[in-house]
Amino acid sequence: MTETETRNHHAGKQQNGGAMADTSTVEDVFDDTYKEKEGPKPPTKLVWRNIILMTLLHIAGLYGLVLIPSASVLTLAWTAVCYLISALGVTAGAHRLWSHRSYKASFPLRVFLALANSMAFQNDIYEWARDHRVHHKYSETDADPHNATRGFFFAHVGWLLVRKHPDVIEKGKKLELSDLKADKVVMFQRRHYKLSVVILCFLMPTLVPWYFWGESLAVGYFIPGLLRYTVILNATWLVNSAAHIWGNRPYDKTINPRENPLVAFSAIGEGFHNYHHTFPFDYSTSEFGYKLNFTTAFIDAMCFLGLAKDRKTVLKETIIARIQRTGDGSYKSG
Repeated sequence: MTETETRNHHAGKQQNGGAMADTSTVEDVFDDTYKEKEGPKPPTKLVWRNIILMTLLHIAGLYGLVLIPSASVLTLAWTAVCYLISALGVTAGAHRLWSHRSYKASFPLRVFLALANSMAFQNDIYEWARDHRVHHKYSETDADPHNATRGFFFAHVGWLLVRKHPDVIEKGKKLELSDLKADKVVMFQRRHYKLSVVILCFLMPTLVPWYFWGESLAVGYFIPGLLRYTVILNATWLVNSAAHIWGNRPYDKTINPRENPLVAFSAIGEGFHNYHHTFPFDYSTSEFGYKLNFTTAFIDAMCFLGLAKDRKTVLKETIIARIQRTGDGSYKSG
C-alpha cells in the first residue's frame, strides 16, 4: 500500500465515542506523481533581513541564559508556562488541528489555540498550515519548504533565510485551503497577526512578571520573552531537521522522517515523525499515548471537558500490517 493509499485508508475508531472517524483533507498526502524539474537549480537568494533578525534573536537568547541566575523562581515558572502555551499553539493548533484536521475544536478552544499560536510567532495559522500541507504532499523534494535532503542547517533554519524555491510557491498556490478560509478564528488572527504577536509573544511575557511580582523588565524581556521564544523556535525546527535525519523508521523505511525521542520531548510530542508521515491523520502523531506527548494529553483533556471531539486514530491492525510491510525492523511496542 502506498503512502497515499494509507492516507485514504479508514482512520479507525474515535477514542472519544467509538464512531468511525473520517479521514481529513487529501492535501496533506504525499504526491508521488510530482517530478522535480530537470536542469540547474534556481540560484539561492539570501533574505538579509531574516538573517540579521535571527542572528540578533539568538544573541539575545544567549544573553537570557546569562540572566537566569538573577531571575526569581516565579519568573522561571512563568517562562515554562509561556513555553507550553506557545508550543500548544503550534502542536495542538496549527499542526494537528488546522494542518491535518485530526480532531475538531470548539470555538473557545480555537480562540485559545490561535492566541497561543501568536505567542509562538511562527507565521500565522493560515500560512503555517499551508506550508505544512505542502511539506507533507511534496516531502523531501524541491516543493518541500524545508527539504531535509538539502542538509540539517537548511531544514532547521536555513529555509527561512533564503527565498522559497519556485516550486514551493507554485504548489502552495494550488492547494485546497477552503477549510482555513472558512474558519473565522484563523482569518481574524491572520488579519491582526502583527499586533497579536507584539502583545502575546513579547509584551505579555515581559510585563506579567514585572507587574505581579516585581521582576526587572530586563529579566522579563530576555528570559520569558526572547529566550523562551528562541527555544520554542528551535524545538519546532528540530522536527523539520533532526527528526528527518536521525532516528529509526519502524513504520516506513522508504521515507526520511524518523522516530526521535529527544525531539518528541522538546516539541511536546512531535518527534514520532516516521509514524506521523505514515499516518498524518492520527491526532496523537504516535501510537504510544502520552509517552513524551503532552500535546495528546492536552487534546484528550479538552475532549473530556467537551471542548474538542472527533479525534482520528489508526486501527492497531493497520499499524501492525504497515510495520510488517514497510518498516525497518526496529519496531518496539511502547
